[in-house]
Parts: sequence; C-alpha cells; structure tokens
Amino acid sequence: MHAGRLAMAEPAAGAAPRTVWSVATLLLATGETLAARFGALTVRGEISGFTRAGSGHCYFSLKDAAGAPALLRCAMFRRAAVLLDFAPADGQQVDLRGRLGVYEPRGELQMIVEAVQRVGAGALYEEFLRLRARLEAQGLFDASRKRPIEPWPAAVGIVTSPGAAALRDVLTTLARRAPHVRVLIYPSLVQGADAPAALVRALRLAAARAEVQTLLLVRGGGALEDLWAFNDERVVREVAACRLPVICGVGHETDITLCDLAADLRAATPTAAAELAAPARDDAMAALEQRAAVLRRLQQRALETQAQRLDTLALRLQRPAAALAGHGQKLDALVQRLTLALHQRVQRDGQSLPPMAQRLRAALHQQLGRLALALTPQAGRLQRSLGVQLQRQAQQLASAGQRLAALDPQQVLRRGYAWVEDAEGRPVLSVRGLLPGQAVQAVWADGRVRARITDVETAAPRG
Repeated sequence: MHAGRLAMAEPAAGAAPRTVWSVATLLLATGETLAARFGALTVRGEISGFTRAGSGHCYFSLKDAAGAPALLRCAMFRRAAVLLDFAPADGQQVDLRGRLGVYEPRGELQMIVEAVQRVGAGALYEEFLRLRARLEAQGLFDASRKRPIEPWPAAVGIVTSPGAAALRDVLTTLARRAPHVRVLIYPSLVQGADAPAALVRALRLAAARAEVQTLLLVRGGGALEDLWAFNDERVVREVAACRLPVICGVGHETDITLCDLAADLRAATPTAAAELAAPARDDAMAALEQRAAVLRRLQQRALETQAQRLDTLALRLQRPAAALAGHGQKLDALVQRLTLALHQRVQRDGQSLPPMAQRLRAALHQQLGRLALALTPQAGRLQRSLGVQLQRQAQQLASAGQRLAALDPQQVLRRGYAWVEDAEGRPVLSVRGLLPGQAVQAVWADGRVRARITDVETAAPRG
C-alpha cells in the first residue's frame, strides 16, 4: 500500500476492499503518473498572460493554437528563463519543451517549461498587426490630427467599468492631485463580446453631452484577449472621431492597444492617465505664489525708485524763492557793471577826439538824422514786430510763472499739509533720521510749531 494512503477498518466478509486517499497523496500520485506516462514532451500554442516575477521565474498560460477552448498553465523557472533568446509576449506562438505535473497548492495541471522556441505570432496577434497596419494607412494614428489636452480642466470624464480597479485608481489620483476638478463617469463594459458596443455608446454619450474638457478611457491590465475590446475597429474609430480630447490608459506600461494609438495622448497606466489629465493643485499654487512674490519684489523696487526721484525733486523745490533771489542779485550786479563800463568808455572816447573828429562826428549825426527820417516806415514795422515778440515773450513768462507757482511748497501747505524741519531748518525726509529727544518744527501755511521727538517707530517694509 502507498505510504500516503489511509488505513481503514477491515471490510465485512465478501465486500471488496476500499482505498481512501488524502488530497495531498492523490495529487502527488497524479503528478507521478503524468510524469511517467508522458515524460518530456513538446506542446505548441499561443502565449497568454505572460508575467515575469522579481525572482526571475516566468508564469503564463498556453492557449490552443487552433482556437479551441483549452488552456494550459505553465511555469518557467529562472534557470531556464535566463536561456531565452527572445522576450516572450502575449500572442506569440511557441513550442514549449518540458514535463507535465500538478501544482499541489491549487490542484492545477501545469507544465514545467524547460525550453521555449518561437514559432510565429498567434492568430489574435496577427489580426492586431493587420488591423493596425490598415488603420495606420488611413491616417487614424497620425500625430497631426491629435489635439492638445486642456491644461486646466474644470471637469474630467471617465469611460470604464464602475467596478474596475482602474476607476478606483483614477478617482484616488484625481482626489489627491486636483480635488477641485469635477469628475463624471460614463459606465461601460471593458471586456467581453459586448464591450466594444458599450464602449462606443459611452464615448458617443460623452461627446454629445460635452460637459467635460478631457475624456479618460481606462482599464486595468490583462492578457491580449482581455484587452481586445480596445483593439476593436469600431472603438478605435470612435476614439479617433471623438470631439473631446481623449487620454487612453489601458493595461500596464508594456500593453499597447489600437485605442492608445488613436487617442490624443497615451498613458502608461490608468493612474498615469489621471496625472496627465489634471495638474497637481499644490504644485500650481506653489508656482503662483512664487510668481506673486516676484511681482511684489518688482513692485516694491519700482516704488522705492519713484520715492527716491520724488525726494530729489522735493529737495530741488525746497527753496525756489531763495534760488530766484540769488540769481536776480547776480543779474543786477552784472547790469550795473556793464552800465558803468559803457559810461566810462564813452567819456574816455569823447575827451580824446580832436576837433576834426568833432566835426566829423557832427556830420555823422546829421547824416544819421537824415537816414533815420528815410527809415521811419521800416522802423515802424520793426517796432510793431518787436512789440509782438515782446508780447509773446511776456505770455511765456507768465505761463512759466504760473507753473512755478503751482510747484511752490506754500501751495501744498495751503491744502492742509505740513513739512517737518530739524532745528537748523533742514527738511526731515525719513523717520530713520530722527532720534528721541531731538528738536523739530512742523511748518503749516499759517505758521509753525516747535516740538521734541519722544518716540520713533519705523514702518515694516512691504513684500
């Protein structure tokens, strides 16, 4: 008797003996029987659901190459996987060399693969390539027809299954990055024979309602046949014709569907699609705050520059009357000196003229008199011209006087303002120049007040 069999009570006389197996023993015996019956064998089929674990082991299923509803679980351990001369992928048709066994934890038949030889692409993958080539030739995948994604959407639509894990990932990402964005869900099947028609209806509904700025078409990962609805020609054409910008995030990073190629933007995963649809609010707020800080600094700098210019102009206009008086005194002194010099020159020249020169001067005066009589009309016109010029100059002088009067600090004081001077009469332009106990005087239009500083407070700089 096998060591794993259970011992039973002896049957009654005349009854056939009965053997009862434990589950582990039965599976072990089945595996040994399969190994003895088939030994090393070669199986041809199409790879489906290929994954490579972090340990280097590979796990996948092998579908019947003729399309029969048959599936064989396969495992290839790292020692055999490192010998592969190509990268296995879903849809590839391969010959597997190995042995049959039973995976006891799940009681599943599986094949332990020792070697893989690629035969050709599977029928489903070949159909994918043919459809891709035909749609590409028709221009459905051209970059020129792709539209930019709205950078700051107010609402985002999602076409997927309401129970899909991809929807939870997208909603979680949008809630974290952009909680202000409104999310609308257009439910649809994403797998199975009815999925293409459902996806087309959902896409058309979203385009007809036009209540979002960006549309996400998402689904989690799976084998090629699981994602086939997103390779359906009807769905691909609907994505290309959609009036809304479409971001397609189907499967994992290595999964490529025809909807990815037809969409305006492809995302590696559903989560990545959500990140591409709406920028992070915190990042945007930080960028805005940084720009606002730059604008505040520029504004403060401009205000300081204008304040310095104003202080300079105020200093220039501080004593306009005194400046004008000084220039007037200089002008009067120059006039007096010129007049005195002219008189001295005339007296000196008149005393030194000989008698002949006196007669010549008399004759010259007579000639000048006659010439003056002849030029009387021209003199009148010249006089009138000089009068017009003098009148114009007088008007300009009056206008300049008015402008100067407008700049007179006394005019400012008459409007209720006052300026502050120190004990020597110098203007005080900033509190930073004052000290407690210092004597100052405030000047108004109708008088002045002498005071003493008791406290100085400096305003905090803005920005």
